[in-house]
Amino acid sequence: MLRKLGNTIAPTSLGEGRLCIVNYHRILEQADPLLDSEPTIDTFRWQMDLLANCFNVLPLYNAIQLLGTGRMPPRAIAITFDDGYRSTHDLALPILREYGLAATVFVTTGHIDHGSMWNDVILEATRRLSGEKLELHDIGFGSYPLHTMQDRQQTARALTERSKYLPPPMRARLNRKLETLVGSPLEQELMLTRDMLLTLDRNNIEIGGHTITHPILNCISDDEAHAEIVGNKQELESILGKPLRLFAYPNGKQNIDFDMRHARIVEEAGYDAAFTTAVGPATRHSGRFTIPRSRPWDSHPLLFAGRLLYWLSGKVS
Repeated sequence: MLRKLGNTIAPTSLGEGRLCIVNYHRILEQADPLLDSEPTIDTFRWQMDLLANCFNVLPLYNAIQLLGTGRMPPRAIAITFDDGYRSTHDLALPILREYGLAATVFVTTGHIDHGSMWNDVILEATRRLSGEKLELHDIGFGSYPLHTMQDRQQTARALTERSKYLPPPMRARLNRKLETLVGSPLEQELMLTRDMLLTLDRNNIEIGGHTITHPILNCISDDEAHAEIVGNKQELESILGKPLRLFAYPNGKQNIDFDMRHARIVEEAGYDAAFTTAVGPATRHSGRFTIPRSRPWDSHPLLFAGRLLYWLSGKVS
C-alpha cells in the first residue's frame, strides 16, 4: 500500500524526482529520558525495516547524482548520521547490514578515539548532579532547577541551546565548571575510533566531513571556519586513505548557523556536495551545497512513513 501511495505522490516524471534524506545522531540501547528525541535500537530496527520494504534506499552520493536526471526512483530515501557516535558502529551498522542499506556518517574529528562532545558532557552532568538547583552565576549562566527528571530535561536542553552558539573555548569553560561541580570526570567513550571508521568504510557506509569541534560557523571567524572545515577533511582523508566527497554543516540552519561564505569554503576544499538541516525533499532545484535533510521523529510506523511520503510529495510540515 505504501509503495502504491508513494508512486502516486512522489513521481519521477519530467525530472521532478525527489529525495528525502533522513538524519540521525545517536542510537540508544534503551530509552533515556535525557535523550528522548534519540531512537532506541528497537525503534531504529523497525524504521530500517520499513525503509527497506516500502522505500528505495540509495547511497547518498549516488542519489544526489540522480537529482534532475529524471531517473530518480519513487520513494527515494538516503540515510545519514551526524557527529560520529560509536553507536553508529556498534548498534546501527549491524541493522543496516541486515537490511542491506547504505548510509553516510558525517564525522567531527575532535573526539575520534576518545571522549565526548560538549553537549554530551552537559547531559551527563545534568544526570549526575546532586541537589535541587544548578548554580552557574559565576560564569554568567544563571541557575537551573534539578528537582525532578522533567527539571533535569529542561535544564539540559536550556544549557545545550545556550552553549550551541558559543565559541568552542566558552563551551569548554562550561564543561570544566560542570565537571568541578560533579566532582568526577564527565567524558565518556561515546565517539568513533579510527578502527571503527575503517570498518564503517568497508561496509558501505560513506564517511563525510562535519568540522573538528562542531562550531556554529556563523559564530567564528572566516579563518577559523576554514581551519575547521579543511582540517576535518584532511584528518579523515588521512585515516581513510581516500578523498571525502560530502559535508554537513553543524546544526545546519542556513543564514543562522552558516551562510554562503561557508558553502564556498566547503566547495573550495574539494567537496562535491553539502547538507543542511532544512525540512523537506532534495530536488533538482536544490543548490549542490545547500541540500536539505530532515530528521524523522515519529514514534509510530504509519506516522513515520506518512511523514516521509508527505515530504516526498513536495510539502513540508
